[in-house]
Amino acid sequence: MNRFFIALLPSQDIQKYANDIKQYFADKYACVCAKKSPPHITLQPPFEWADTSVSSLETSLQAFAIQRQSIPITFNGFAAFPPRVIYIDVVKSQALLTLKTDLMTYAETNLGIIDQVEKTRPFVPHLTVAFRDLTKQNFRIAWPEFVQRQFYAECTATHLTLLFHDGKCWNIKSEFPFLSSVK
Repeated sequence: MNRFFIALLPSQDIQKYANDIKQYFADKYACVCAKKSPPHITLQPPFEWADTSVSSLETSLQAFAIQRQSIPITFNGFAAFPPRVIYIDVVKSQALLTLKTDLMTYAETNLGIIDQVEKTRPFVPHLTVAFRDLTKQNFRIAWPEFVQRQFYAECTATHLTLLFHDGKCWNIKSEFPFLSSVK
């Protein structure tokens, strides 16, 4: 069994900006956990999947993605889940909410992937830049700096991304283009 999750990855320039912020947290606050995955918006939280049937998972996700349109994504400033998480805020759009809901329903119905906790909490799309190993004390120091920081960017998500955990960090396993980005 391996651990996987499904996400949207922003454009390369937004990923670079987010990675620079992650590096800032690593350097200033010894907060490195966020560096263990590419910048992403989680749609389906981590789940276990048998190594022997990854190709069926990929085939199913490809079938889901090909029926979807690319989605515009807007990033606007920073927000937090006190007392440990700081993130780049993603504007909650109807297209993003629909994709998340449809993917979770599809994963449950077609793949048997169910996250009971995720089903009960509201979707807050975000790009995490500091979490888990950001101490409460360092959060109290960092948050006043980031709550005022300006950042605005837009991009278009053209595919779903399946990520897997190699025991140390999250890596891209596969990408599944949306209908509007298939050539």
